[in-house]
Amino acid sequence: MISFLQDAVIYSLPWLLLLTLIITVHELGHFLAAKACGVAIDQFSIGFGHALASWRDRSGVQWRIGWIPLGGYVRFAGDENAASVPDQNDLNQLRQDIIKSEGAAAVGRYFHFKPLWQRAFITVAGPAANFVLAIVIFTTILLVFGAHQLPARVAQIVPGSAAEAAGFKAGDLIVRADGRNVRAFDDVQEVVQIRGGLPTLFIVQRGHENISIIATPRWKSVSDSIAGEQRIGQLGIAPNQDPKDFVVVKYDPWSALVAGTRQTWRTLQMSVFGLGRILTGQISADQLHGPLGIAHMTGNLVKASAEAAPNLKSLLLFGGGNLLKFAAIISVGIGFMNLLPVPVLDGGHLMFYAIEAATSRPVSAHIQAAGFRVGLALVLGLMLFATWNDLQQSQVFKFIGGLFL
Repeated sequence: MISFLQDAVIYSLPWLLLLTLIITVHELGHFLAAKACGVAIDQFSIGFGHALASWRDRSGVQWRIGWIPLGGYVRFAGDENAASVPDQNDLNQLRQDIIKSEGAAAVGRYFHFKPLWQRAFITVAGPAANFVLAIVIFTTILLVFGAHQLPARVAQIVPGSAAEAAGFKAGDLIVRADGRNVRAFDDVQEVVQIRGGLPTLFIVQRGHENISIIATPRWKSVSDSIAGEQRIGQLGIAPNQDPKDFVVVKYDPWSALVAGTRQTWRTLQMSVFGLGRILTGQISADQLHGPLGIAHMTGNLVKASAEAAPNLKSLLLFGGGNLLKFAAIISVGIGFMNLLPVPVLDGGHLMFYAIEAATSRPVSAHIQAAGFRVGLALVLGLMLFATWNDLQQSQVFKFIGGLFL
């Protein structure tokens, strides 16, 4: 029983904290952009449900902390009105209500009466905040810990592998992979893992000359202590991994910021490329993970950090760093997903704003409402499918079935 409770805490609490951090920062992006544009804001909440604490600031915004740590939200003045999906008639009615209750001068403080560019700016600020959070985390980690890197020099080649078939040789130094500069062996792995079955161009330094090699990574199912069962692309090469082979790279604030920004961009590129391959059927959709899968990975990460840490200080330092790095990766994914042109997501709102800019009038409330219902169904369907994958990979169904044998 005690072991069960410990696992429940390890697999739920860190994930809830990361989720709350990422979504709160997302909503804070909307909030700060709205503040900058002079939008009237009713409430900002960290968490949902009954308020454990609440207060009102000088501008009249109610701040609250809910007891359910599943993110947060910002509510603009007028959001409870049907004009949350407004057409021209709704806007006219809302305008009259505002003038009647607050006076004509108050109309310009409401979100829906702001210029189109300001509404788009406020909308895109949420995903942008997720990318900024990732940059801050990656930059901070590089400043505090630096980077321990293995040069991308081939030490071993697996017989019969894709690397051997392509012509790689021991001693080759990989300098570019799929058009990207390679600074460490991890850079090669990032490219190869998502390019199974795709011919990929590598530039290697062999002796005093650079040689072009086209290799096709092969899919392979592997078991990872953090992510569980995965199907990834592999070349069949390995670097020297003696302690003396690792290179410690130290960063000053500027170089850390540049590297942190570059890492965020590469994470975004991988997310876009991976989703594209899933949508086109090149990668099986069972690779999608939902909240349960991410919670499981978070718990595994905490466990692995606890087992590797010699003392509490090391656990807090390195375990916390690993969790924050994982949070940065998730934050990039959430920022990207929110930019997809799906109604109910920020990208869907931006799509409606683009139509409004082209037609000089808001999209009909009926069309917007129908779009939001379709978008909600798509998002919920995707989450259910990803959760199904997570349950299958965690062998929950096999366990339940075993109870009836």
